[in-house]
Amino acid sequence: MTVVTETASTNADLLADAAAPDRSVLVTDHQVAGRGRLDRSWVSPPGAGLTFSVLLRPQVPLLVWGWLPLLAGVAVYEAVGTVASARVALKWPNDLLAGPSPEPATFGKVAGILAQTSGEAVVIGIGLNVHTSREQLPVETATSLALCGVTSLDRGELLAAILARLDARYAQWVDVAGDAEACGLAAAYRAACATVGQVVAVTGTDGVVARGTAVGIDTSGRLQVDVGGTIQVIGAGEVEHVRPAAPG
Repeated sequence: MTVVTETASTNADLLADAAAPDRSVLVTDHQVAGRGRLDRSWVSPPGAGLTFSVLLRPQVPLLVWGWLPLLAGVAVYEAVGTVASARVALKWPNDLLAGPSPEPATFGKVAGILAQTSGEAVVIGIGLNVHTSREQLPVETATSLALCGVTSLDRGELLAAILARLDARYAQWVDVAGDAEACGLAAAYRAACATVGQVVAVTGTDGVVARGTAVGIDTSGRLQVDVGGTIQVIGAGEVEHVRPAAPG
């Protein structure tokens, strides 16, 4: 593990290090040019959250690499739920939601996950709002663990818990050649995912909106949506937004 005070992007740094070994970790206290999915900015004020990236070299079929950001989501979900005792849920494909009430519909985004590939390596970046104040958050739909009532939390302890869960989940997944069903990853993700079972509006990167019920996750980690009786399978790279659909 490498820890730096400040950097532009932990993901970019690890992607540029072609010789980095499997499970290399880069942590920073302040990321000044962080990016999320679809090149959206990720704000990480100094001392307020956890910002880190993990480089993996998965010896599994490329077809199932789509499970890696979901695997990371499960690891963060499990660690935050245990260490912080927070009410959390996953939103497909790459968000962790949290809220002060038991109702997921009121939750805000507390963490984001970005997976990027370079040759035989995958770099997974994770940004988690821990002590972030309301004034420091970029949008109203974002939140932090502190705003959800978790005020006394050691960031180092939380980081260690996330990395431990990520290591365990990754090892189990690799041991069965990336079979998410066989290692229990698929079941764990479905149980934690607030998207499954919702009526959603899916906006594609082409601007087309599909409205239907999210019914499951397929063997490659893609979202299955029932649109008028037809199951559409949607990959994370095809989606700009997945949001609860307005009634009607």
